[in-house]
Amino acid sequence: MFIGRERELSELDRLYHSGDFQFPVIYGRRRIGKTSLINEFIRDKETIFFTGLETNGKQNLENFSRAVFEHVNGPGPVPVFGSFQEALEFVFALSEKKHLILVIDEYPYLARSYKGFASILQMLIDKHKDSSKLFLILCGSSMSFMENQVLGRKSPLYGRRTAQFKIMPFDFFESRRCFSGFTEMDMVTIYGIAGGTPQYLLQMNDMLSVEENIRNAFLNTSSYLFEEPNNLLKQEVREPAVYNAIIAAIASGSTRVSEISDKTGEETAVCSVYLKNLISLGIVRKEKPIAETTKKKTIYMIADNMFRFWYRFIPPNFSLIQNEIIDAAYRNISEQLPSFTGAVFEDICKQYLWHLNRIGDVPFVFTEAGRWWGGDPETKSGAEIDILAIDNKDSAVFCECKWTNEDFDVAALDKLVRRSGSFRFGKKYFYLFAKNGFTPECVRRSDELGNVRCITYGDMMQRK
Repeated sequence: MFIGRERELSELDRLYHSGDFQFPVIYGRRRIGKTSLINEFIRDKETIFFTGLETNGKQNLENFSRAVFEHVNGPGPVPVFGSFQEALEFVFALSEKKHLILVIDEYPYLARSYKGFASILQMLIDKHKDSSKLFLILCGSSMSFMENQVLGRKSPLYGRRTAQFKIMPFDFFESRRCFSGFTEMDMVTIYGIAGGTPQYLLQMNDMLSVEENIRNAFLNTSSYLFEEPNNLLKQEVREPAVYNAIIAAIASGSTRVSEISDKTGEETAVCSVYLKNLISLGIVRKEKPIAETTKKKTIYMIADNMFRFWYRFIPPNFSLIQNEIIDAAYRNISEQLPSFTGAVFEDICKQYLWHLNRIGDVPFVFTEAGRWWGGDPETKSGAEIDILAIDNKDSAVFCECKWTNEDFDVAALDKLVRRSGSFRFGKKYFYLFAKNGFTPECVRRSDELGNVRCITYGDMMQRK
């Protein structure tokens, strides 16, 4: 069963039914579900589907020829086009008479194997776009290649695309649609360990407990996810060992470039380049306190939940796992799982806040939302705000997120209100997110203030 991607499918269908030449570019990191999206879109449409291989141009031309002629003539011996230009001319000629989709999946492999492919394609698009009904899809997993060599200004294909789709991981609310057997509470942990990457979600079994899923998917040396971070890095980068060290450093708490440099033994300039590449892969993200412009507080965090879980818990327990002392390894993980899940809940709360923003269920339309950290002038110590949402005028929402079994108490609300005093926003609102509920004192105080909204996890699960 295909789940999610309704917006992308709707837009692809809109383009298709225009009847004109269309050239959408689809890209995103590996395992994200790009090919599944394309297969769902083309399910009832006439399509030539070709997947580029990491081989030479001759082999790719033979495979492209086979895809074209098998579409035209069915299975059997097929001739080989003399060149890619000849092959593409043939496809454009077919599309003069009928609506035809041509999918070129793993386009970077094809383009690297035959350097002139993009220029040939550009020339033929310019020649045939006004008379062609071709629906040309280029799809690729190499983010930097697709953004620079297809969408970038220096690409021969620049300006030819008619749409682009950067396929992102599912958010929590999309991810939970993949399962029916997990409890709502367990789903937070499952999202924390698998994230929103469809291929990783497929490794979770909602007929089993969270503990059994962790044991099967992460503490089993033969499982898919046990080797996934290393396998993915080997596919994407030239020096996976250095990238691995950088991610591990971030997972251990070294979040500034200088700290990462010290931890890995690499120069800060080198680390900066590697971090930029990890950001483009969607594995790492760069953060600075929201509402601040200074770069001095910039930190780096692991963006992908599965990578964050893996690097926090697998390397420290690697020897136990390799020697099949699984009970001890799981015990080490389970002791830290509540604190790990707290940060996951904050992310879910931010996603829900953006949902409220989209449907107009907030006091004002905010343009940014994120964490804030800095000094508390009253206590002279460090302070954090879980989520701060602001507009470009004079309004802000201050949020506190509590993933604990105890009800949200009035002391936490008062602390949030006090910390908001360091900000000069004219209009301030306070959103409290709780795992279970709120103490009577907290509810009374919220009513007194009049600008406080209390939201439980159960409330969030009512989202359609």
